[in-house]
Amino acid sequence: MAARKKGAGKKSARKKSGAKQTPRKAPVRGKRAAKKAARSKRSAQRKQSARSKRSAPRKQSARSGGAASGNTTIKLISDTARGIQREILKQRKPDLTFPVRSLGNVSYSQKTGYFEIGKQKKVRTLTVNTVRGFAQTLRLMGLSKELIETNDFATKRDAYYQSKNWEAAKFDEQSESDTVMDDIEAMFSMSGVSREQLRFIPDEHGGAVAGRLIVLDPDLETGRVERIDCTRFGSGAYSIPSTVEHLSFETKAKFILAIETGGVFQRLQSHKFWQTANCILVSLAGVPTRSTRRFIRKLSDECRLPVYAFVDCDPYGISNIYRTLKVGSGNAAHISQFFCVPQARYLGVTPQDILDYELPTHPLQHVDVKRARDALKNDPFFRAHETWRKAIEQLLSMGVRAEQQALATWGLNYVIDEYLPAKLANVRAFLP
Repeated sequence: MAARKKGAGKKSARKKSGAKQTPRKAPVRGKRAAKKAARSKRSAQRKQSARSKRSAPRKQSARSGGAASGNTTIKLISDTARGIQREILKQRKPDLTFPVRSLGNVSYSQKTGYFEIGKQKKVRTLTVNTVRGFAQTLRLMGLSKELIETNDFATKRDAYYQSKNWEAAKFDEQSESDTVMDDIEAMFSMSGVSREQLRFIPDEHGGAVAGRLIVLDPDLETGRVERIDCTRFGSGAYSIPSTVEHLSFETKAKFILAIETGGVFQRLQSHKFWQTANCILVSLAGVPTRSTRRFIRKLSDECRLPVYAFVDCDPYGISNIYRTLKVGSGNAAHISQFFCVPQARYLGVTPQDILDYELPTHPLQHVDVKRARDALKNDPFFRAHETWRKAIEQLLSMGVRAEQQALATWGLNYVIDEYLPAKLANVRAFLP
């Protein structure tokens, strides 16, 4: 007992004198546990960092337009030009190969849900007769490369006027430059490049948007993200820009309602139908522009929202407006994978609606009948869906067409109070 007390006294003295204490060595098991804990902590930090990077919005160019980067597009243009140069140096005739852009070179699969370009190709070989078109194609590709390198863009009209400096290679009409531009896009679309990535944008903007949606739009110069609330435009609406790849979204809406006519869109917007139905309204303004289709597709994909189309009941509304929105067109099948909305469904107006709602009608014109018969005979989309074939045949047998606004015969707000609620209560009945 005395020895223990004496040792305890020395220990106490060392504490009082402030002498440096030699730390006791941790047991081996304690060291291993500490190292394991440290490793676990570092692993958790790495995972958290990775999650943060994934959840953070990607920084994209506000002028980009698809999946491929500017560097990839420049490389495709440069490789094509070098290939032509090599052929010329070998004293051989160079050529350019483009997919044929027509409904006859299009296939439709319900699995993919959109038109796909076929295997038919057209070859443009450099000869005495084709030298001007060949030069125009290369000059337009060169302009695209310059726009990407300077982070700029040009409208289709801008590109046409730019050619006035190309001497013998200038375009006489914009229709010529538009055709060559479409050919270039079709050629590079096989590598996932769209016209927007070539930095050629439409002269017109997209449609209008209203409803429960916040659009996140990063500033091109500063990177500062603007939060655009589509419920706060009063009697107006958010206008879809020419390119939409840089946009992202926040919404709790249940669906997107794509509307053909500006009049019906304005009525639904002014009466805040988006509030009662908890939806997002998009005005198509006729055949939807590329940016409108891309906006709807991007919004639907990212926020997992169904898309319902509300258009006139006539062959043009069905086979041009709706069909283009859903599966694309024969002339632009090479970009359908980016710009069509295969998840879209047809809410109305249907031929059966004309009967059920006793709507006022107009007789089908000769052009309407021809368009409907062409759809039944030649369009892969309508041939693939029996329900659509029956609907178009019903319209032809009735010999009439009806507009969205025809519902106003029962009251200006009948479309809000009766028609749309009844339709939305039976989504499964929508045409594909």
